[in-house]
Amino acid sequence: MRSSLFAATLPDGRLHLQEGPIDLVIGAFGEAAEMRRAYAAARACFAEVLPGLVAELAGLRRPAGEVGLQGPVARRMAAACRPHRAAFVTPMAAVAGAVADHVLAAMTQAAELSRAYVNDGGDIALHLAPGERLACGLVAELANPRLNGRAVITAEMPVRGIATSGRATKGQGGRSFSLGIADAVTVFAQSAAAADVAATLIANAVDLPGHAAVDRRPAAEIDPDSDLGDRLVTVGLGALSAAEITAALQRGEAVAATLRKAGLIEAAVLFLRGQAEVVGAEELLANKELPSAA
Repeated sequence: MRSSLFAATLPDGRLHLQEGPIDLVIGAFGEAAEMRRAYAAARACFAEVLPGLVAELAGLRRPAGEVGLQGPVARRMAAACRPHRAAFVTPMAAVAGAVADHVLAAMTQAAELSRAYVNDGGDIALHLAPGERLACGLVAELANPRLNGRAVITAEMPVRGIATSGRATKGQGGRSFSLGIADAVTVFAQSAAAADVAATLIANAVDLPGHAAVDRRPAAEIDPDSDLGDRLVTVGLGALSAAEITAALQRGEAVAATLRKAGLIEAAVLFLRGQAEVVGAEELLANKELPSAA
């Protein structure tokens, strides 16, 4: 094991794996021997993830479809972005979700588990055996980490991936940028990679183009290695009226509805300044008391 790769068992028995910018918290449930096999498979699989991505980084930063990719995680990233290639999107939009999917696949191939998840910085891949369920909390702002909603995923639902994107989860302490002004957009999809890229695109669409309250800078000025180049990313947001918040959310809601109609997502929850919009599969929401933008 490379010295830069960190692996530890957390006090509650979960597995923590970290290398470079990739930080995973992994939970497995089942017979003790099966859980040990699953965690061993996760460790072995994870050791090859970052080197594989670094080897193809130049291609991963190119618009989706421009470059053929070879590694298993890179191919997952490209596949998740392929349906969105009419818009500007690079495979990096799906990196966290694709890593989570890849590690989870290794675990479920190695062991019989009732439930399992791989959480890569908030982008989560799920495994649910028949009859199982998993609950997750929805948080709109990292700076104010309170529960804004709760979703329950059952094995009978097609959801196997959850991802969150937005100004408050990315530009304010996260690992990348948003073109929009959403505090957060959480997407439920059939894989974590699919949820990841969709959350990015929906969050980008929650916007008020040209509005004086939105402070933007070229991504390359903040991070010269960003795949967004000179595209303007949101770095600050001033006061908005209730009508402006509603208008911005409706722009994102329209994109989410289009993606849902195309079968690319199952549901999405969009947050901005204390208001929210829900698109699709409302049976997911165990906490119905989400603030409305209507």
